[in-house]
Amino acid sequence: MAKYQNPRIDLKDQRGDPITGTVHADPIKILWVGAMLIFGTVGSLIYVSLGAVIVFITFTLVNICLGHSLGMHRLLIHRSFKCPKWLEYVFVHLGTIAGIAGPLTMMRTHDIRDWAQRQTNCHNFFTQVAPWYIDLYRQLFCKIELNQPPDFVAEAEVVDDCVYQWMERTWMWQQVPWAILLYLLGGVGWVLWGICSRVCAIVLGHWLIGYLAHNRGQQDWEVEHAAVQGHNVAWSSIVTMGECWHNNHHAFPGSAKMGLYAGQWDLGWSTLRLLERVGLVSELKTPDCLAHRSDLVRLA
Repeated sequence: MAKYQNPRIDLKDQRGDPITGTVHADPIKILWVGAMLIFGTVGSLIYVSLGAVIVFITFTLVNICLGHSLGMHRLLIHRSFKCPKWLEYVFVHLGTIAGIAGPLTMMRTHDIRDWAQRQTNCHNFFTQVAPWYIDLYRQLFCKIELNQPPDFVAEAEVVDDCVYQWMERTWMWQQVPWAILLYLLGGVGWVLWGICSRVCAIVLGHWLIGYLAHNRGQQDWEVEHAAVQGHNVAWSSIVTMGECWHNNHHAFPGSAKMGLYAGQWDLGWSTLRLLERVGLVSELKTPDCLAHRSDLVRLA
């Protein structure tokens, strides 16, 4: 048995320092998230309608399930299943318009945070132990610059892919075609609810679940000597499409199934099983398919 290794960042002779660094305001995040918050709240309240609310709910749930959970997280970052390239592009595009970042930035940000949390100590930006209002500001409007960041080497099949390069360069602008479509179908109200309110809800929800999942909640597993442990946030299982089972995910990062035990609803996994039955996805990984870890302890 061996410790979990992420080949993109757990490199031989890795000398990154997860502790020393500075957190400072990011003008791009301030402008982007600030605009979504303003237009997503004030604007949507002015143009409220039943149709706009239905668009918001439907688009948000599809965006979270197929895009953020299946596309960005379980597929692009963890490669926990396989699918045709065209479907991969669709999934990752839907993950990109979740409004957090482009695909390459998402991979790098995720891997550095995960790497730091698995060390014996790390900067408190990664532990998220600050009061919620401070962590909210830091995660939504700031970025961390480590004095000695770890080396990160993404797969050539992603870095050299012209489609992913385009998605990375245009990740904000990819909202525009959807905004035009929503405007043609329902006017300004549908744009505000379907674009701004949706991005606002996903960005805030992403922060909230991450904050809770790294601070409190039920646990079945512990990663020995890791600075940060994962916790399950059971009440959010439906709206997060199973991403809330974060203790399970810390224990088995490469598993496409996150809700591992009775009562742990995982709609992302259910969607994958449905797509598997119709032949669109394959090689779904579960904990029994993964290498046993020497640093993983089952809790009572």
